Amino acid sequence: MTTGQAVVLAGADSAEELERAELYGLLARCWYAPPDAELLERFAATATEAPQPGSFLEGPWRQLVAAMRASSVAEAADEYAALFLGIGRPEIFLYGSHHVAGALNEQPLVALRSDLAELGLTRDPARGETEDHVSFLFELMRYLIAGDDVAVANLTRQRDFFAAQLQPWANVLCDAIAAHPRARFYASLAAFTRAFLSVEAQGFDMLG
Repeated sequence: MTTGQAVVLAGADSAEELERAELYGLLARCWYAPPDAELLERFAATATEAPQPGSFLEGPWRQLVAAMRASSVAEAADEYAALFLGIGRPEIFLYGSHHVAGALNEQPLVALRSDLAELGLTRDPARGETEDHVSFLFELMRYLIAGDDVAVANLTRQRDFFAAQLQPWANVLCDAIAAHPRARFYASLAAFTRAFLSVEAQGFDMLG
């Protein structure tokens, strides 16, 4: 896991890029479902200090590690259900279509599926969530960084996908979670997510 500062994005075989991919994978896991005992145990042994002291992500990373260590499996599951599941309409939607278009399964999802088809990618039918779920998008970013097909996994694809599918709404999601009175663990996760995406946006801006 990385907590480094904004850097100029490098080639897919660099250590920085592999760390980026790992962080996207972690975020995909955390937003898809509440942490299980294995993930909480991993964070119990994770360093609280950022590899680069004073980096932009150091504070949010420490908060996330602390939140992981303070949470139990049951507490995290209860919070996830209260915020993102609910009976009928959830308190907070984790889907891009809702935040961009105001409703699920709208034009943003159609556009996303078109982008995925262009990349030669499809959703795993065993996965219940639609493709605009934030965890799916983070996993797609991980693939675009660490995938073996350089025609797909390259900086141009990363920048374009990030700008089209995450940048328009991810901060709105994080703000909604931070403002919710029931959010504890997920407020820390949202703060780290927002900080990490800010670093990503700066890196993509440097590409020109």
